Amino acid sequence: MKNDDYILIEGYKHIRYKQYAISEDKMLTQSLNYFKNLNKRRSVRTFSDKKIHKEVIENIIKTAGTAPSGANKQPWTFCVVENAGLKKKIRIAAEEEEKRSYNERMSDEWLEDLKHLGTDTNKEFLEVAPYLIVVFKRPFEYDKDGKKHQNYYVNESVGLACGFLISAIHNAGLVTLTHTPSPMRFLEKILNRPDNERAFLLLPVGYESDKTYVPDIHRKSLTEIMEWY
Repeated sequence: MKNDDYILIEGYKHIRYKQYAISEDKMLTQSLNYFKNLNKRRSVRTFSDKKIHKEVIENIIKTAGTAPSGANKQPWTFCVVENAGLKKKIRIAAEEEEKRSYNERMSDEWLEDLKHLGTDTNKEFLEVAPYLIVVFKRPFEYDKDGKKHQNYYVNESVGLACGFLISAIHNAGLVTLTHTPSPMRFLEKILNRPDNERAFLLLPVGYESDKTYVPDIHRKSLTEIMEWY
């Protein structure tokens, strides 16, 4: 490295950050095109079982791993489930929790708010989609001596990574659904995860089925979600 490629701050190396420069016109175009692409994203519940190259999934997860995190602890694990037997076990357990939620846990208001989305306790997509990505948060880590070390802003960090993940899935031309059966501890047991991991989010990933329909819903306008100061 050249002398100006890095500096030392309190003994730690900091490398020079070099963002590629683009014109203001190109910046406007790129930001608009990115919005237009992501604005096409929809949550999908009907999947094709068409296979996807594993490297595509790996690239998607590498993208999720670029998210910022508290103290750069990167407190996440992304488990990719392809095995049909495991997917079946996950579906059975998820549907059991969903039945309890619909019948016992959800309020009448909550159930009413869900009606226009057409959701129910059937989670066939958990078996049909070629891959399930189960995101686990890591509240703490073990060092080589078995001592616990805290992670910071874990929910915020993993939430950001999941946002990157969903964006990357859409960018690859695939679809997904943010599935959060509650409670989700069964995922830790089925996948035999270590005791420092907690299930955070479950996403089926694949192509949509030949005839896929989604609710005719609309996003809030810019004036409803932004305030200038």
